[in-house]
Amino acid sequence: MTGLAFLAVILLTELVWPQMSESRSPRPAETEEWSFQELLPSESVITLTLQEAVMEALEHNLDIQVSRHTRDVRLTDIVFQQSQFDPTVELGGRYDRTVVPLNRPIFGLGGITVGSIPDTFDQNETNFSLGLNQKLLTGGSYDLTFDTRRNSVAGSTSFLFNPAYSSNLLFNLTQPLLRNFGPSINNIQITLAQNAADVEQLTLLNQILSVIAQVEQAYWELVFARENLKVARATLQAAEELLASNRAKVKAGVMADVEALQAQAGVANQIEQILLAQKTVLDQEDQLRLLLSKSEFKLTQTTPLVPLDPPIQHLQETPLKENLEVAFEQRPDILQAKKNIETSNVNTRFAKNQLLPDLSFQGSLGLSGLGKNPRDDWDRLGSTDFYNMGGGLVLSYPIGNRSAQSQYQRRILETQQSQVSLLRVRQQIILDVKEAIRQVQTSFKRTRTNQTARQLSERQLNAEQERLNLGLSTTRLVLEFQRDLRIARGRELRAILDYNQSLSRLRLVTASTLDHYNIEIQ
Repeated sequence: MTGLAFLAVILLTELVWPQMSESRSPRPAETEEWSFQELLPSESVITLTLQEAVMEALEHNLDIQVSRHTRDVRLTDIVFQQSQFDPTVELGGRYDRTVVPLNRPIFGLGGITVGSIPDTFDQNETNFSLGLNQKLLTGGSYDLTFDTRRNSVAGSTSFLFNPAYSSNLLFNLTQPLLRNFGPSINNIQITLAQNAADVEQLTLLNQILSVIAQVEQAYWELVFARENLKVARATLQAAEELLASNRAKVKAGVMADVEALQAQAGVANQIEQILLAQKTVLDQEDQLRLLLSKSEFKLTQTTPLVPLDPPIQHLQETPLKENLEVAFEQRPDILQAKKNIETSNVNTRFAKNQLLPDLSFQGSLGLSGLGKNPRDDWDRLGSTDFYNMGGGLVLSYPIGNRSAQSQYQRRILETQQSQVSLLRVRQQIILDVKEAIRQVQTSFKRTRTNQTARQLSERQLNAEQERLNLGLSTTRLVLEFQRDLRIARGRELRAILDYNQSLSRLRLVTASTLDHYNIEIQ
């Protein structure tokens, strides 16, 4: 290192080192298993457990809210399809007056006149009607109509009743007997709407699982960042102790000045590591805030987030068979694939029905009444003495029926496609679960391997410090061993957090996350 570089290092150390020393944490003790300990949170920090973070994300995450609104929109489609079977009531009233000239006299309408002035025909009619019609689940439809009217012709003596009151009650029914017959065919649109809503519910579930997994990943990344900052501070403390020791030895005349300068450079390097670690902590806090809140105000906050849950460090059993059974039963994508097959079967059943001829029954039944006043009119209507009735069959069938044939073949192919998609999803689930289990097992082995490496690095550093105290080593070697120990501690931390993230990944691919947190989705 040149003299100019040494001067720059010394200046950086003198300016930054005192500030960093005030905020550093004690060097963690050497233990067989990493200790995740935080200082007691003060009022200036926000603490949260992983469960709290997950629940807050479910309540405020924007992606989940979008999926939930989409699901609710699909639910309205069900009501819309059901509404086609709602009855409709019609009420009407009308008044008409007709005054027209007659070209010739008519018996009973005025007298016989001679001249150029035509006779007058003056008629008044008032009509009220009430109707009810409805489409039936059987495929048919009916309409029931009742109308009553008053009719009068001015100056007429040729009518039995003038004014006259008349009423009619008429019932018409049309019912398909082959094509479009039965509830299983006519409620198909309702079934499809329900299936679409179920698919959106599964999409919402998949979005929830994805967001929870993101929260877990971000939570553990924040834990890693904060613990890695503690490692950097512990390494800085060791470098400071080495610098203080070397300065004392230089002052006593038993060590060269260059050894103290090298120790001071080591302190400066550790200050840089702390600055980078602090930035990482702030970045991870923002990533977690983004998942937990829809408020822009909260994203602008700088209050530190302190995760309270320590990561799991013991091996959890991950049997392949049990995890596959859970995944096959709960994964949204396999449930959606099954729902797609169900939808395809419904469409195929409808297309097959459309191959049938259109044979329909059409019938009607009516009652009539007439009188000089409303009471006489309704009495004759209710007597059933005056009626009309009839019925018949109507058959139609397009020659060749190629349209229905092509649609039926298409639905069959879509059903086969859906079945193949289900097999592909099952295969992908097997691969996902196996890969996730291997990741869990590998990550746990890494924790043990890196724990051993960290312990060996600690021993090497202690041994080299003893050699330095005896004058058998150099400050450069001790600094290198301090760096190696910092890296080994970081790798052990990384392995522990990777293990917890791999457990999160396994819960995601088996869709067991909600069971893990005892969450029910409404």
